Amino acid sequence: MSKIGKKNIMVPKDASVKSEGGVITISGPKGSKTLTINDKIFSAKLNEKNEFNINPLKKDLDKKTALMWGTYRSLINNAVIGVSQGHQKILDITGVGFRANLKGDVLNLQLGFSHDINFKIPKEVKMTVEKMTIITITGVDKELVSKVASDIKALKPVEPYKGKGIRERNQFVLRKEGKKK
Repeated sequence: MSKIGKKNIMVPKDASVKSEGGVITISGPKGSKTLTINDKIFSAKLNEKNEFNINPLKKDLDKKTALMWGTYRSLINNAVIGVSQGHQKILDITGVGFRANLKGDVLNLQLGFSHDINFKIPKEVKMTVEKMTIITITGVDKELVSKVASDIKALKPVEPYKGKGIRERNQFVLRKEGKKK
């Protein structure tokens, strides 16, 4: 049995979930998202308490089905949270002369290189820059928001001696001691 798969998904009043065959459509105030599940293995339904659950069709579960049960439940829960509240990542830029600017659908980053870095923002993601050192990434799809944040962080990873670079808010970076004389 899957511990995560057994849990019901609470659907907010302003969101709706429709299941037809293997296609699950989740819509809310922030947008809509469509997911597909294997309808030969799982059944999905919404009960009268506005709770959505996904269950395997077979009584005896093999290991792969139990793993996929928890994964599908987590993906549907992330989609419900995304369309009702949205997902957000906050990046902090640390370093002398490091800054970010928005120019239309391009994020311009000055990260201590001899050239500026232009990062194209996907259409499904909204980005804001506060004080030129704080980047806020918001969107409906948790996977896409996390991927964009990871791609931006990879442009200038935090170095362990002075802590300069791009990091997520509340990300711990192990600092090293410098050379001793």
